[in-house]
Amino acid sequence: MSLITPKTALVSLSDKSNLDELIKFLLDQEVKIISTGGTYNAIKKITDKVVEVSEFTGFEEMMNGRVKTLHPKIHAGILARREKDIEVLTERGYEVIDMVIVNLYPFQDTVASDCEFEEAIEKIDIGGPTMIRSAAKNFKDVVVISDPNDYSQLIHEWNNQGGISYEFRKELSQKVFQLMAEYNLAIANYLKDISPDSHQYNFSKSESLRYGENPHQTANLLTFSNLENKNIANADVLQGKELSYNNIVDADAAWECVRAFDEPACVIVKHANPCGVAEADSIFDAYDLAYKTDPTSAFGGIIAFNRELDKKTAEEVNTRQFVEVVLATGFEEAALEELAKKKNVRVLCVDLKQDNPYPGVIKKVSGGILIQSDDTFIVPKTDLQCVTKRQPTAEEVDDLMFAWKVAKFVKSNAIVYVRNKQTIGIGAGQMSRVISAEIANLKAKEEGLEIKGAAMASDAFFPFRDGIDKAASSGIATIIQPGGSIRDKEVIAAADENNIAMVFTATRHFRH
Repeated sequence: MSLITPKTALVSLSDKSNLDELIKFLLDQEVKIISTGGTYNAIKKITDKVVEVSEFTGFEEMMNGRVKTLHPKIHAGILARREKDIEVLTERGYEVIDMVIVNLYPFQDTVASDCEFEEAIEKIDIGGPTMIRSAAKNFKDVVVISDPNDYSQLIHEWNNQGGISYEFRKELSQKVFQLMAEYNLAIANYLKDISPDSHQYNFSKSESLRYGENPHQTANLLTFSNLENKNIANADVLQGKELSYNNIVDADAAWECVRAFDEPACVIVKHANPCGVAEADSIFDAYDLAYKTDPTSAFGGIIAFNRELDKKTAEEVNTRQFVEVVLATGFEEAALEELAKKKNVRVLCVDLKQDNPYPGVIKKVSGGILIQSDDTFIVPKTDLQCVTKRQPTAEEVDDLMFAWKVAKFVKSNAIVYVRNKQTIGIGAGQMSRVISAEIANLKAKEEGLEIKGAAMASDAFFPFRDGIDKAASSGIATIIQPGGSIRDKEVIAAADENNIAMVFTATRHFRH
C-alpha cells in the first residue's frame, strides 16, 4: 500500500499536549485545518489559518455545542473511499477529510474524582468517538490520531518518507478500537453501579515489554485503572533498567511473600520461588539471615523488604551480591544514593497495602481458561491440631507458623526448614516430597546451618512415613502439614517414634 499525504485535517482535542508543535508542522505541510470549540480557540492563538467546523459545514452548533460535528459533510469526508466515492462527494459539494486528530472527553478521569452523576454523563463523548471510528474504519485513506504520544512518529514518518505509511495507519486504527473498547467499558461499569464507594476497574494502560519469559515471546504489562495504592504493576520505579517479564513475575512473588510478615522481614526470590526468608528486629538483620539461607541462589535474585530500606542495608546488599530488583515500602535518601552506584538495579517503591481489582487467578488451558479465587487463607495458631505425643513449645509454634507462611509461596511440592524465624533450607517444585526434603536438607548443610531443632513445613500431606523418617534423620524437631492422608496414623506413629511434635492445619497450599 502506498503512502498518503493528508491535505485536510480535522482537529478536536480534550488533551491539548504538544498542540503548538502539531499545528506548526501541519502548517509547514500546507494542510488545511478544521477545528471546533476550545480547540479552535487554542489554534487561533497559534495561527489564523484555521476553519471553524460550523463554517465548514454551514451548520451552526446546537444545544451549547452538544451537536456540532455530527454532520454528513464531516462524516462523508472521512468515510469516502477514494477509489469509488469521490464522484458522490463532488456532486454534493463535499470534500475529503484525510486526517482526523481527535481525543475524547476524559470520562475515566472525571468519574475517578467522585463527580456528580450529571457531570459524568456530560463527559460521555459522542462526536469524538464517531469521528475517530469513522477514520479508523477508513484507515486505507485516512490517518487517525487519538493519542498525543503518536504525534512524534507521525512527524517522523512524514518528514522521512514523504507521507504516512499503510502500516502506521493500520496501527493507529487498531489503537482507536482498543481505546473505544476501554472507553465504553468504563462507561458501562460506571452505569452498572453508581455508588461512590464502588470501584469499577478496567485496564488503563498497556506497556510493551522487551520480551516474555523467553526472547522469542512477546509480552505486555496491562495496568488496572483507579488503583489507590502502589502495586507491582504501577510501582514507583526509582532507578534501573526497564523491567522484564520475569522481573515483574519474581517481584510480585517476593512482594506477595514479604507482606505476609508483621515484623521487619526480607524475602529473596529466584525464579518465582523464595530462596531465603527471615524475620528479625531490623531490616538489616532480616536481610543478613535471608541471604545466609542460600547465597548461591540469591545471586541475581529479587529482594523485598516490608519496611523502609536504610543506607546500612543497601550497602550490605551492594557488597554481598548481584541483584536484579530491590523492593521496599520506602527508601532513605542515602540508601538510594548507595543503590545508584549500580545503575542497572531496578529499585521499586511499593505499598504494603495492595489493591485487588480482580480477585482471583486466571490460567489458560487448551480450549478455555481456569479461574479460581486467591489463596488468602491464614490458619490461626488456635486452629492447629497437635497429633503427636509431644506438644510443641511456644517458640516452636512460632517457627512452625513462620515455616507455614513461607511454604505457601513455594512451588509444590514444597518443603521449608526454619530455625528462629530464618529459612535454613527450601526444597521446591519436585515431583517427590521426599526429594524436596532432601534438597532443603542439602541447602542447609551446604551453608553450614544448624538443622537440629528446626521446624519443617510441607504444603500438602505426607502420603508415607518416609518423609517423616527423612526429617528425623536430619534433626527436624517439629513438623507442620495439612494432614488428611489415608496413612496419617502411620505418619503420626513415625513422628512419635522420633519424638517429633507434629501439627495438622487441615488446609493445604499447593502452588503450581
